[in-house]
Amino acid sequence: MPISPAALAQLPVRRLGPADLLACADLSENRGWLREEHKWELLLTAGTGYGIDDPEGEGLLACSVVTSYGPGLAAIGMVLVAERYARRGVGRRLMRYVLEETGETPLTLYATANGQPLYEGLGFTEIARAEMVKGRFSFSAPAPDVTVRPATAEDLQDVLRLDREIFGLDRTPLITRLPAFADHLRVAVDGGVITGFAAAWPNMDTHVIGPLIARDTATAQALVASLAEASDRPLRTDIELRHTALLGWLKENGLNTIITNAVMVRSIPDLPGDADRRFAPLTVAAG
Repeated sequence: MPISPAALAQLPVRRLGPADLLACADLSENRGWLREEHKWELLLTAGTGYGIDDPEGEGLLACSVVTSYGPGLAAIGMVLVAERYARRGVGRRLMRYVLEETGETPLTLYATANGQPLYEGLGFTEIARAEMVKGRFSFSAPAPDVTVRPATAEDLQDVLRLDREIFGLDRTPLITRLPAFADHLRVAVDGGVITGFAAAWPNMDTHVIGPLIARDTATAQALVASLAEASDRPLRTDIELRHTALLGWLKENGLNTIITNAVMVRSIPDLPGDADRRFAPLTVAAG
């Protein structure tokens, strides 16, 4: 017998942790998403997960993850509701709980076309759009002549300083996980100064490029080309539409549009940092 709306509204929300990884991956699969267990592990250790257990014992009924960057910003991602409970107000209920937990903290998220009306109703506004592209990198269009090399442990402090300058907030807990999380981590260098960095991390059969932080488009292109040379998989990344030159170059090199998402914020007019030098997020789930 279906659970009534009143009963659904009373189901408790609990914190999720690394022990819930497989349940989160199962819920992703249930909604037609990839399982992405490697990404879930990062999100559940670096962020705070929230979930509603299915009272019928079928795993998680719903989940989401919040990645905090201090009082200045938090990112909401992986908002999922099991297919059997879809369109019954569960997603709105979970989001309202998360909003209560985050309080006055400004928020950001990437929204699909299906999810955007829900978020607009909760006070989020669209500030940009981002395009997910994926494909085998063809090397058809050359990369600029920019020095790129593998990152070393000695680069970490310079990478953190550059990231804080461009992202606009301190995300040390995420960036310091990159050497273990990513298969490849590259830095661009000019005159001994690091001018950009990027990672390629494994996600099912692809390598996701992110974060991609660079002083200009040429540097971003060189970083992507270096990561493509190191990878034996199709590449995937999410680029804001404002970066038309980079998107055009990626498409010349064999990557195709998969989906376009809305970049949304709540309680702030725009994201902190420098959008012109912030080319791709580590993952859209973490903002």
